[in-house]
Amino acid sequence: MTARTTIALAVAGSDSGGGAGIQADLKTFAALGVHAATAITALTAQNTLGVRAIHLAPPEIVAAQIDAAREDFDIAAVKIGMLGDAAIVEAAADRLAFLAKAKTRPFVVYDPVMTASSGDALSGAGFIEAVKSRLLPLVDCLTPNLAEAAALLGEPIAGNEADMVRQGWTLIALGPRAVLLKGGHLRGDEAVDILVTAGAVRRFAAPRIASGNTHGTGCTLSSAIAAFLTLGASLENAVERAKAFVTAAVERGADVRLGAGPGPVLPAPLQRAAEGGE
Repeated sequence: MTARTTIALAVAGSDSGGGAGIQADLKTFAALGVHAATAITALTAQNTLGVRAIHLAPPEIVAAQIDAAREDFDIAAVKIGMLGDAAIVEAAADRLAFLAKAKTRPFVVYDPVMTASSGDALSGAGFIEAVKSRLLPLVDCLTPNLAEAAALLGEPIAGNEADMVRQGWTLIALGPRAVLLKGGHLRGDEAVDILVTAGAVRRFAAPRIASGNTHGTGCTLSSAIAAFLTLGASLENAVERAKAFVTAAVERGADVRLGAGPGPVLPAPLQRAAEGGE
């Protein structure tokens, strides 16, 4: 009997340092037992010290990658990360419109990456306008951090949970069916995320872990949400399980030294090579 494997599609940029982007997506999906097809939107030259160069993929190549995946695979969820510029946003939106007509419509999770953890810009002119007009109406769950939510709305960054809830409702009005605002940059003993849907607001909290290695946290969270959704979880349950998964990934990577700067979270334990040999 042929085994059935759930399939997701990750649409994101490549992080040459292996900590975020498509690399974090693939590690997360693999750790959770989900096969991931990919559409790479950009090549970046980066390491733990920052981003050195970015080369955006031609929009037609991004579209072709998505078409290749959708024409052959039964895609249960799409995770979108870095898109880079307005033309790539439009190409992705056009292809998602085709996916929406599939017999089983995939759940779309969008992590609106605009800057790297180092602060380097990862999006160009006209990007926010294209996201708001073309992409957000196709998104099932938007997962911005506080700075990304503020940028999408043209507002100051939320300073407390009440502001997060208000911005969540405002983002819902732009088209996504749910918004998970990530409050990791707020002060306090807990890392609090807030899920806003048309009918409810739910708070997710976890103890804050002291770690300088948090690169790829947002990519890992959004991919984990998509993975759990493909495995049959409800959105609230997927968010709850994904947050626990990321908390474990941050804790696992807290004491690992991979470079001279802030390192990544670890979706799965590193397999150390055995010393010596036979």
